[in-house]
Amino acid sequence: MMLSLSGGSPELGRLDIPLLVVALAAGAGVDGELASLDTSLGGALMRTLERRDFRGTRDETLHLAGGTTGPARVLLIGTGSTGERAGRLRRAGALAARQGGRMGVGELAMFAGPLDIMETEALAVGLAAGAWDYLDTKSALPADERRAPLSRARILGADDAGLASGVAIAEGHGLARTLGMMPGNLCTPEFLATTARQIGERHGLTVTVLGRAEMEQLGMGSFLCVAQGSPEDPKLITLEYFGGASGAQPIALVGKGLCFDSGGISIKPAQGMEWMKFDMCGAAGVLGAMEAIARLRLPVNVVGLIGSTTNMPSGTAVKPGDVVRSMSGKFIEIINTDAEGRLVLADLLTYAKQFKPAAVIDAATLTGACVIALGHTATGVLGNEAALVQEVLRAGSRAGEPGWELPMWDDYKELIKSDVADIKNSGGRPAGTITAALFLKEFADDFPWVHLDVAGTAYTEADLGTVPRGPTGVPVGTFVEFVRGRAG
Repeated sequence: MMLSLSGGSPELGRLDIPLLVVALAAGAGVDGELASLDTSLGGALMRTLERRDFRGTRDETLHLAGGTTGPARVLLIGTGSTGERAGRLRRAGALAARQGGRMGVGELAMFAGPLDIMETEALAVGLAAGAWDYLDTKSALPADERRAPLSRARILGADDAGLASGVAIAEGHGLARTLGMMPGNLCTPEFLATTARQIGERHGLTVTVLGRAEMEQLGMGSFLCVAQGSPEDPKLITLEYFGGASGAQPIALVGKGLCFDSGGISIKPAQGMEWMKFDMCGAAGVLGAMEAIARLRLPVNVVGLIGSTTNMPSGTAVKPGDVVRSMSGKFIEIINTDAEGRLVLADLLTYAKQFKPAAVIDAATLTGACVIALGHTATGVLGNEAALVQEVLRAGSRAGEPGWELPMWDDYKELIKSDVADIKNSGGRPAGTITAALFLKEFADDFPWVHLDVAGTAYTEADLGTVPRGPTGVPVGTFVEFVRGRAG
């Protein structure tokens, strides 16, 4: 269920609401509308700040009981004092919605002082992210144990344009997170194709879906070798959004869509393998971004490309030592069948050439090495054009999805040289994220290209406070911000 977001007048003292959330920076005082709220609380807000029971540090929270009039409950959330305000409000909004959901209030209002367009948008995105939940495969709790889900939120003093754009982006985030959280037996390649068709129907996008037979005709031996061990029909999904001038070069967003990755013959350890349902988060990011871009009606042409399959061990699965021919004509030696995402993306990047893209950005949960290098905080960013890499990094920063550039020096190419083919799909553990990107670069030589390794940021195995265990929505925000930057 998507959170219903609306604006409202910031008359805090007379607000009839189950929960009022007030975002306060470090050192904030009681003035303006907060003074009327303090009156309804019998001076409790002023006393709390004077006693320094609440200091406004990042993620700090404090509950106050409401007075005889006004809001029934007040939740103070600290936003700290450093960093861009929009980002701090996005985080505070997520914390507010999660707390409101735990309390079972059903509805809340949030006040953060004066808001501009981007601050309103960020707060809306944060609130929607905090309210998101996946309940499709859970039985309902007994009636006496249920709490009302958070279904409505008002942003007091919201900018109308910022609220509208925030809702659009939140819809994209929600779609991506739902797809990511779905079990692999439900979120199949065919389901991703159906989702793409639904996006196309809602917003007038052109959607094309190719299966195994069509990809065989195109000579996609790299993509298809990953799919040959699975009875699931692989899907190459294309969504075309025509928001810009007719004939203008599009931006291409490319996503890895491994609905489950067992590792194939190079099978993964059993412990934690269930998390490999998230190996399609790059594809989910593309679908979520296309949903948001279409809702925002951005004046730019965008193509979304998704390669989806499952990587399974079987008697027909590709084997270490096999050599396959990619759509580009280059021969690839398979060293490790668990280095499968780059094999799918190789043919997608070749396929993207037909659209004559102005820029291509791919996203994939590609390497465990990226998690070791950057943890769960930053996305690995690599590309073949320095200016484009910086543009993508700025987009990620605006979206609250920070990235970090890794080098692509020619010296690393030695690690993926093959004795029997043009290139091999794995250079081993050293510089694993870099060699994976260098592999992709071999198929992205005709256009400006950036690769996002979201292995550490697309989902989390621990509760992050603002996001529970599971999908984070990355890289939807980066994609949307990049396209919006080009549209402006």
